[in-house]
Amino acid sequence: MILILLLAVSFVASSQVDSIQPPFKKFPTYPPVKLLLPDSSSFYTKADLPKKLPVILMLFNPQCEHCQHETSEITKNIEKFKDLHIVMVTFAPFDSMMKFRAQYNLASFKNIVVAQDTHYFLPSFFNIRNLPFHAFYNKKKELISAFEGSLPLERILSIYKD
Repeated sequence: MILILLLAVSFVASSQVDSIQPPFKKFPTYPPVKLLLPDSSSFYTKADLPKKLPVILMLFNPQCEHCQHETSEITKNIEKFKDLHIVMVTFAPFDSMMKFRAQYNLASFKNIVVAQDTHYFLPSFFNIRNLPFHAFYNKKKELISAFEGSLPLERILSIYKD
């Protein structure tokens, strides 16, 4: 009887730990999010991702100094990111996103997509507390790792080295 009771308690305890995990840990693939594109009428989804490129999903706020600095560094060193697809997402107002996109000339980079999470799906999916936030996916769109806060370019690029 004691053994059955101990097994029941351990089962309940382990199921409660699992329920507090953020969704991205339970579902470690690119999230099923619908992102508003700069044309303000079309959306970007998982189906739009390039099939043979790894993906960096970067959540940012246009007013965040760390996000600004990291974006500046990426654009200055864009040749190092030529084999990666970058999806930059904000939940800030649309006009702020557009100013940020223009300030860093992000529309000129074919491997960068800037979009707005209009339904605030990603902050809860990743349980985000700090920006910028990075989720790194391989070519199969499976999660490699995730990180909150600024990252040096060398560290970002090292995630994709074999």
